[in-house]
Amino acid sequence: MRAVFVQLRCVPGKTYEVADEIYKREIASELYSTSGEYDLLLKVYIDDGVDVGKFINENVANVPGIVRSLTTLTFKAF
Repeated sequence: MRAVFVQLRCVPGKTYEVADEIYKREIASELYSTSGEYDLLLKVYIDDGVDVGKFINENVANVPGIVRSLTTLTFKAF
């Protein structure tokens, strides 16, 4: 499994609704509120061989209230 981090920018005032919907979908290993350009930081584990872009599009990017996302792939844990 590969850890993938996704930063999410939400429509103003919708961050809690976005977070609730992500938890309902049961895909989050961890989910944090953040400061700066993005509102949420999501950590998901994706099985090897699964298309990361397709997974994000089908499970995260289509959550109502998300304006933008930034996905960071990981390669090795130290």
